[in-house]
Amino acid sequence: MLVHGFPSTPSVYHYSAERFHEAGLDVYAPLLPGFGTDPKQFAHTTFTQWFDYLCRYYENLRNEYETLYVLGISMGGMMTLKLGETYCQSTLSPDKLVTIAAPVVYNSVRDGIITDWKQYITRTLGLFTPSIGAHVVKGNPKGEDGNEYWFGYGGLFIRPGMSLVHAMKSVRRDLGKITCPLFSIHDVNDQTVPFKNLKIIEKEQRSSDFHILETEMGNYNHSRHALLLYRSIQQSLTDTILEFLLEKETTDHAQT
Repeated sequence: MLVHGFPSTPSVYHYSAERFHEAGLDVYAPLLPGFGTDPKQFAHTTFTQWFDYLCRYYENLRNEYETLYVLGISMGGMMTLKLGETYCQSTLSPDKLVTIAAPVVYNSVRDGIITDWKQYITRTLGLFTPSIGAHVVKGNPKGEDGNEYWFGYGGLFIRPGMSLVHAMKSVRRDLGKITCPLFSIHDVNDQTVPFKNLKIIEKEQRSSDFHILETEMGNYNHSRHALLLYRSIQQSLTDTILEFLLEKETTDHAQT
């Protein structure tokens, strides 16, 4: 199950989904409520709605398949962590989890992470409007390395965004509940989600089989964030993820 980010769509997985299918895996990439439709409607949705939908989707697959893996990018990675926190110690536990550029902290002086100072202004704006300049993005003609094929929403989505930031607190708090196999990936020069989030995940999770990968992409005209979207890295990274998913579980902490 592939979980997209904010405010993206499952199209970010167009290459990897095909590769996973070729490897013999059934692939599901749900479109979360409000995403990929009407940005004005999306502006009135929240993280709770998205995650509740994802849980129902996950439970249906878990009851159908003997083996189930979950992979998420950005907010999708955060949701993947939360799925692990919710289900790892239950009969509905996922078999393996993969996160790419997952945020667990937004702004924290204590952790040395500042994603965007404007968060403190948007709290006030959210009292008056759910979004500013909301529009659909159908590719980025100025992008490169695959980033030109990014589809989703543009603009400032205040209420949905604040609900996402608020949810990070509980996801970080419960990282110790993740006991199933976990592979966390992040680029050191990510311009969207600070790299230090990866170190927090590494330190605070309790996976029985933890793997970590730090990538370092070159100088491209993109944020080095949605890694499976980029042609320069998507093949090798998909290969590495497949190796993790299809290998037998080990009991020692692994550094990839």
